Amino acid sequence: MKTFKSRVFVLVLAIGALLFSGISSLKAQKYALIDMEYILKNIPDYEMMNEQLEAVTKKWNEEVTALRNEAETMYKKYQTDLVFLSAEQKKTREEAIVKKEKQASELQTKYFGPEGELFKKRTKLMKPIQDEIWNAIKEIAVQNSFQLVLDRGTAGIVYANPGIDISDAVLRKLGFSGK
Repeated sequence: MKTFKSRVFVLVLAIGALLFSGISSLKAQKYALIDMEYILKNIPDYEMMNEQLEAVTKKWNEEVTALRNEAETMYKKYQTDLVFLSAEQKKTREEAIVKKEKQASELQTKYFGPEGELFKKRTKLMKPIQDEIWNAIKEIAVQNSFQLVLDRGTAGIVYANPGIDISDAVLRKLGFSGK
Protein backbone atom coordinates (compact mmCIF):
# COMPACT_ATOMS: atom_id res chain seq x y z
CA MET A 1 0.00 0.00 0.00
CA LYS A 2 2.84 2.36 0.78
CA THR A 3 4.27 1.98 -2.70
CA PHE A 4 0.91 2.80 -4.27
CA LYS A 5 0.54 5.90 -2.08
CA SER A 6 4.10 6.95 -2.76
CA ARG A 7 3.58 6.49 -6.50
CA VAL A 8 0.42 8.59 -6.38
CA PHE A 9 2.26 11.23 -4.34
CA VAL A 10 5.12 11.31 -6.86
CA LEU A 11 2.62 11.49 -9.72
CA VAL A 12 0.78 14.39 -8.05
CA LEU A 13 4.11 16.17 -7.49
CA ALA A 14 5.07 15.64 -11.14
CA ILE A 15 1.73 16.94 -12.38
CA GLY A 16 2.01 19.91 -10.04
CA ALA A 17 5.50 20.67 -11.30
CA LEU A 18 4.34 20.50 -14.92
CA LEU A 19 1.38 22.76 -14.21
CA PHE A 20 3.57 25.21 -12.29
CA SER A 21 6.17 25.33 -15.04
CA GLY A 22 3.42 25.74 -17.67
CA ILE A 23 1.77 28.55 -15.73
CA SER A 24 5.04 30.30 -15.01
CA SER A 25 6.02 30.14 -18.68
CA LEU A 26 2.64 31.65 -19.57
CA LYS A 27 3.32 34.50 -17.19
CA ALA A 28 6.65 35.16 -18.87
CA GLN A 29 4.99 35.78 -22.23
CA LYS A 30 3.73 39.27 -22.98
CA TYR A 31 0.64 40.01 -25.02
CA ALA A 32 -0.79 43.17 -26.51
CA LEU A 33 -3.99 44.26 -28.18
CA ILE A 34 -4.71 46.59 -31.02
CA ASP A 35 -8.00 47.91 -32.32
CA MET A 36 -7.51 47.95 -36.09
CA GLU A 37 -10.79 49.78 -36.70
CA TYR A 38 -9.70 52.53 -34.28
CA ILE A 39 -6.26 52.75 -35.89
CA LEU A 40 -7.71 53.00 -39.39
CA LYS A 41 -10.25 55.66 -38.37
CA ASN A 42 -7.39 57.82 -37.10
CA ILE A 43 -5.33 57.64 -40.29
CA PRO A 44 -6.34 60.43 -42.71
CA ASP A 45 -5.16 58.48 -45.80
CA TYR A 46 -7.55 55.67 -44.92
CA GLU A 47 -10.48 58.08 -44.67
CA MET A 48 -9.50 59.65 -48.02
CA MET A 49 -9.26 56.18 -49.55
CA ASN A 50 -12.76 55.34 -48.29
CA GLU A 51 -14.11 58.59 -49.74
CA GLN A 52 -12.52 57.79 -53.12
CA LEU A 53 -13.98 54.29 -53.06
CA GLU A 54 -17.42 55.59 -52.11
CA ALA A 55 -17.35 58.10 -54.98
CA VAL A 56 -16.30 55.48 -57.50
CA THR A 57 -18.86 53.00 -56.12
CA LYS A 58 -21.62 55.59 -56.49
CA LYS A 59 -20.57 56.35 -60.08
CA TRP A 60 -20.45 52.67 -61.03
CA ASN A 61 -23.78 51.96 -59.33
CA GLU A 62 -25.33 54.76 -61.36
CA GLU A 63 -24.00 53.19 -64.57
CA VAL A 64 -25.41 49.77 -63.69
CA THR A 65 -28.72 51.29 -62.59
CA ALA A 66 -28.98 53.27 -65.84
CA LEU A 67 -28.61 50.06 -67.87
CA ARG A 68 -31.16 48.26 -65.71
CA ASN A 69 -33.58 51.18 -66.08
CA GLU A 70 -33.11 51.09 -69.87
CA ALA A 71 -33.94 47.40 -69.88
CA GLU A 72 -37.00 48.01 -67.72
CA THR A 73 -38.19 50.86 -69.99
CA MET A 74 -37.69 48.64 -73.04
CA TYR A 75 -39.71 45.88 -71.37
CA LYS A 76 -42.58 48.23 -70.44
CA LYS A 77 -42.70 49.58 -73.99
CA TYR A 78 -42.65 46.00 -75.27
CA GLN A 79 -45.57 45.12 -72.98
CA THR A 80 -47.53 48.14 -74.26
CA ASP A 81 -46.84 47.39 -77.93
CA LEU A 82 -47.18 43.60 -77.65
CA VAL A 83 -50.59 43.31 -79.35
CA PHE A 84 -49.39 45.29 -82.36
CA LEU A 85 -46.11 43.41 -82.92
CA SER A 86 -45.48 40.61 -85.37
CA ALA A 87 -43.74 37.45 -84.21
CA GLU A 88 -40.48 38.68 -85.74
CA GLN A 89 -40.77 42.08 -84.01
CA LYS A 90 -41.54 40.39 -80.68
CA LYS A 91 -38.47 38.20 -81.01
CA THR A 92 -36.26 41.18 -81.93
CA ARG A 93 -37.46 43.25 -78.98
CA GLU A 94 -37.15 40.35 -76.53
CA GLU A 95 -33.59 39.76 -77.66
CA ALA A 96 -32.78 43.47 -77.26
CA ILE A 97 -34.23 43.46 -73.71
CA VAL A 98 -32.28 40.32 -72.76
CA LYS A 99 -29.13 41.82 -74.26
CA LYS A 100 -29.56 45.05 -72.21
CA GLU A 101 -30.17 43.04 -68.99
CA LYS A 102 -27.08 40.97 -69.74
CA GLN A 103 -25.01 44.14 -70.26
CA ALA A 104 -26.16 45.42 -66.86
CA SER A 105 -25.26 42.13 -65.15
CA GLU A 106 -21.88 41.95 -66.83
CA LEU A 107 -21.10 45.54 -65.88
CA GLN A 108 -22.10 44.86 -62.28
CA THR A 109 -19.80 41.81 -62.19
CA LYS A 110 -16.98 43.80 -63.82
CA TYR A 111 -17.21 46.51 -61.17
CA PHE A 112 -18.37 44.68 -58.06
CA GLY A 113 -17.55 40.99 -58.59
CA PRO A 114 -15.04 39.08 -56.46
CA GLU A 115 -12.22 39.99 -58.87
CA GLY A 116 -13.87 43.22 -59.96
CA GLU A 117 -12.57 46.73 -60.34
CA LEU A 118 -13.69 47.80 -56.85
CA PHE A 119 -11.79 44.91 -55.24
CA LYS A 120 -8.67 45.72 -57.27
CA LYS A 121 -8.87 49.43 -56.49
CA ARG A 122 -9.42 48.80 -52.75
CA THR A 123 -6.47 46.39 -52.66
CA LYS A 124 -4.20 48.83 -54.50
CA LEU A 125 -5.10 51.74 -52.21
CA MET A 126 -5.07 49.73 -48.98
CA LYS A 127 -1.79 47.83 -49.39
CA PRO A 128 0.55 50.73 -48.51
CA ILE A 129 -1.52 51.58 -45.43
CA GLN A 130 -1.61 47.94 -44.32
CA ASP A 131 2.14 47.57 -44.81
CA GLU A 132 2.85 50.70 -42.78
CA ILE A 133 0.58 49.54 -39.94
CA TRP A 134 2.08 46.04 -40.00
CA ASN A 135 5.62 47.42 -39.77
CA ALA A 136 4.68 49.69 -36.85
CA ILE A 137 3.01 46.81 -34.99
CA LYS A 138 5.96 44.52 -35.60
CA GLU A 139 8.45 47.15 -34.42
CA ILE A 140 6.48 47.89 -31.23
CA ALA A 141 6.02 44.18 -30.54
CA VAL A 142 9.75 43.49 -30.91
CA GLN A 143 10.74 46.51 -28.78
CA ASN A 144 8.37 45.49 -25.99
CA SER A 145 8.95 41.72 -26.26
CA PHE A 146 5.29 40.99 -27.00
CA GLN A 147 4.79 37.38 -27.94
CA LEU A 148 1.37 37.97 -29.38
CA VAL A 149 -0.61 40.97 -30.58
CA LEU A 150 -4.32 40.46 -31.08
CA ASP A 151 -6.83 42.62 -32.89
CA ARG A 152 -9.59 43.25 -30.39
CA GLY A 153 -12.14 43.64 -33.20
CA THR A 154 -11.63 40.22 -34.78
CA ALA A 155 -10.20 38.03 -32.02
CA GLY A 156 -13.45 37.72 -30.11
CA ILE A 157 -12.03 39.08 -26.87
CA VAL A 158 -14.67 39.55 -24.21
CA TYR A 159 -12.48 41.44 -21.74
CA ALA A 160 -9.07 42.94 -22.02
CA ASN A 161 -7.08 45.17 -19.75
CA PRO A 162 -6.91 48.53 -21.57
CA GLY A 163 -3.32 48.85 -20.36
CA ILE A 164 -2.17 46.31 -22.95
CA ASP A 165 -3.86 48.06 -25.89
CA ILE A 166 -1.07 49.53 -28.05
CA SER A 167 -3.33 51.16 -30.67
CA ASP A 168 -2.28 54.70 -29.69
CA ALA A 169 1.40 53.67 -29.78
CA VAL A 170 0.89 52.34 -33.31
CA LEU A 171 -0.74 55.62 -34.36
CA ARG A 172 2.11 57.65 -32.79
CA LYS A 173 4.66 55.43 -34.56
CA LEU A 174 2.87 56.21 -37.82
CA GLY A 175 2.91 59.93 -37.00
CA PHE A 176 -0.79 60.29 -36.18
CA SER A 177 -2.67 61.00 -32.98
CA GLY A 178 -5.59 59.10 -31.53
CA LYS A 179 -7.42 60.18 -28.41
